[in-house]
Amino acid sequence: MTILGRSGLEVSKIAFGTWQLGGDWGTFDEDTAIAAIRHARDLGVNFFDTAQAYGRGRSEVLLGRALRRESDVVIATKGGINPRAARPRDSRRAWLTEGLDSSLRNLGVEHVDLYQVHWPDPDTPSAEVAGLMQEFVDAGKVRHVGVSNYDAAQLEAFDATRPVETLQPPYHLFRRGIETGPLPYARAHDIGVFVYSPLGSGLLTGALTPDATFEPTDWRSKSSAFQGDNLRRNLEVVDRLKEFAARRGTTVGQLAIAWALARPGVHAAIVGARRAEHIEASVAAADITLTSDDLAEIDRITADAVQVAGAAPEGIA
Repeated sequence: MTILGRSGLEVSKIAFGTWQLGGDWGTFDEDTAIAAIRHARDLGVNFFDTAQAYGRGRSEVLLGRALRRESDVVIATKGGINPRAARPRDSRRAWLTEGLDSSLRNLGVEHVDLYQVHWPDPDTPSAEVAGLMQEFVDAGKVRHVGVSNYDAAQLEAFDATRPVETLQPPYHLFRRGIETGPLPYARAHDIGVFVYSPLGSGLLTGALTPDATFEPTDWRSKSSAFQGDNLRRNLEVVDRLKEFAARRGTTVGQLAIAWALARPGVHAAIVGARRAEHIEASVAAADITLTSDDLAEIDRITADAVQVAGAAPEGIA
């Protein structure tokens, strides 16, 4: 367990992510997915992340069904994405308010433990967004306030009105952009950081091959990171990481999660699963300790990796 920065929330170092339960990663069996969530609880996971935008509430509904209003869990959800509109990143009062009420209904709860702005909205002043989030807290609908995908300047602007308690950024061995902006800011201001995609959306699992294909409904079928030379080069790096992981008696996926958790300022890592057995290895990764020599060797192995940038999934706000 860990304390999520100045939020004071005590959470497991592995958070169960539910993006994959919205349908953006291809088809899945709902009952099997619910069993995976409940198995994560049995393994000690008490931290669950979802969003209104994941399947337009489908993910939240499944999570609510699985947890059955358990009182000893921390549920984080996100609002501010309107995929039906010409302005998909929408943090205006009307849409955020509608989104929060929708999330509460979907989850079957009276309040959200942690409510986050999913993406920064460049057309809505930070002071308005932060002030509205405080109103949600004052109304008893939200306990803690966070943001996702914000850079350092955006964090500072939000902080000027209402403290940012948590940050949820993308972070993995092939995506390290937060190290030069938002992560140092978060460390300096005791903001709880829980990263998403520590397995590189599958790149770092060791299961992909250079000729991998994806269902048309899977966002990766349209992403340059999963095609052609970009995919081939990074999978060569993964092969070298596999060898290093094997020498340490672990898997490349566990190594990638342990690496993310070992970074200064990172409190927890979000890992998704659609089957019960898939979450077990991820939970075990939280107990892996990497030495300074291990971390240096990982940096050496990944030095020529193709770095991933931009919105993830690409083309989706």
